[in-house]
Amino acid sequence: MKISIACVGKIKEKFYRDAVSEYEKRLSRYCKLEFIEVTDEKTPEGAGAALEEQIREKEGRRLLEKIREDAFVCTLEIEGKRLTSEGFADWMEELTIRGKSHIVFVIGGSLGLHESVCRRADISLSFSDMTFPHQLMRVILVEQIYRAFRIIQGAPYHK
Repeated sequence: MKISIACVGKIKEKFYRDAVSEYEKRLSRYCKLEFIEVTDEKTPEGAGAALEEQIREKEGRRLLEKIREDAFVCTLEIEGKRLTSEGFADWMEELTIRGKSHIVFVIGGSLGLHESVCRRADISLSFSDMTFPHQLMRVILVEQIYRAFRIIQGAPYHK
């Protein structure tokens, strides 16, 4: 299985990069993992709703250009479907059984995702009602993907 994580911006803090790198190593035995990073737009202080929408649209266009037609797309959104770790593992296993060999998880920038990206999604998931920095969300996501593979394998990691 190939898993892509499409995200806006780069990870700036070393501790986030180190955490992602650790899970990337762990995941190498279960899947091919790639990160697709697109440039984030600077949001001026006090930007109005119209400017914020333009920024989301630009970032969204960049994301959509990088997502292949045949990929199964999962956006991460506060309003998305909630799953337990076991439910997430079941969902990933079900996708594999249904022949989905490429999953793209999409993490938006600081302003969230443009509606065009949300429309492209096959599913949207929520990890919490809380808002997380998009850099931290990458760490949370790769950890949960790793946990899902361990659950599928029946390994004790997730307990």
